[in-house]
This record gives sequence, C-alpha cells and structure tokens, in this order.
Amino acid sequence: MSQEFNIGATVRLIALPTYLKTADPMPMLRPPSLLEIGAQGTLVDRKPGNYWVVKFASSSFLLEDRYLAVVSS
Repeated sequence: MSQEFNIGATVRLIALPTYLKTADPMPMLRPPSLLEIGAQGTLVDRKPGNYWVVKFASSSFLLEDRYLAVVSS
C-alpha cells in the first residue's frame, strides 16, 4: 500500500525513530520522547532519501516517510 505524501498534508506519527533530527539549518539530534505516537503535524518540505520536514506543535523535525501516515480528512 503506497501513500501519497504532498506538501501541506496533515500526517500522524505511527512509530518513533531511534532519535529525532531537528529541521534547523544546523540539525541537532533529540530524544524521541519529545513526540508521541499519534502526534499530528504538517508536511512542510521534502528532502532527499524519503525524508520530510514535519512541523509539529513543538518543533519541526526531519522524518522518514516510514514513520508517517497521511491523515484522511
């Protein structure tokens, strides 16, 4: 089952990575406990290697698409 990810789409976190990488100009590694499974965010940008910039309420993070699911409206 292939999902269609588009910039501006609302997504939810379906699994936690080992660490989170901030989407800052100089990225930092953060603990995964900053987010919870089910957290919703907005896709802001696409990066190489199936990575997306996802804006959550707390911050923006770089996440692989395998950790995300599109929220149906």
